[in-house]
Amino acid sequence: MSENALTSGDFTEENEPYALFGTWLEEAAKTEPNDPNAVALATVDEAGLPNVRMVLLKGFDARGFVFYTNFESQKGVEILGALKAAMCFHWKSLRRQVRIRGEVEIVTDAEADEYYASRPRGSRIGAWASKQSRPLEGRFALEKAVAEYTARYAIGEIPRPPHWSGFRIKPVSIEFWHDRPFRLHDRMEFRRTADGAGWTKVRMYP
Repeated sequence: MSENALTSGDFTEENEPYALFGTWLEEAAKTEPNDPNAVALATVDEAGLPNVRMVLLKGFDARGFVFYTNFESQKGVEILGALKAAMCFHWKSLRRQVRIRGEVEIVTDAEADEYYASRPRGSRIGAWASKQSRPLEGRFALEKAVAEYTARYAIGEIPRPPHWSGFRIKPVSIEFWHDRPFRLHDRMEFRRTADGAGWTKVRMYP
């Protein structure tokens, strides 16, 4: 076995990180009790102060990693302002972590429409009713808004709100971390200079 090769679900010899991420996510789905696609999303505000929160990954391919949100929320505003973000997956049961950094683009309307239509009806109503990240005077105000939009869209399809869509992080770096005894962990970073460029694989000190 070569220096960089590890077995079953660990780092591979291929200079392409998406297949490896897919393997790790698939294995996490078998071991994580809740939301194996949960990921910490980091952004910065206009003053450069960082924010982090959990979101759900809703898709990935060679173009990048996709999640959906209210563009008028704090994270939406911050991403639209910087068009850069970072993610960190941590699968405790597998003792693995993946970090992703890159520029951000908005998904196409067709992609957003397709995912929005797949959501439960209540979640689609919620996208209209919630003024995400803004002060809420009381729970009743939210329940009232839900009732109003439920009545408005009682029959037929619920259109996607204009302020609700998806972001795609187009990574310039993807780092895979695997716990090892005595904190001598395995770390492998895939790097590229720009979206669409080839990947360079670098093994890192733990």
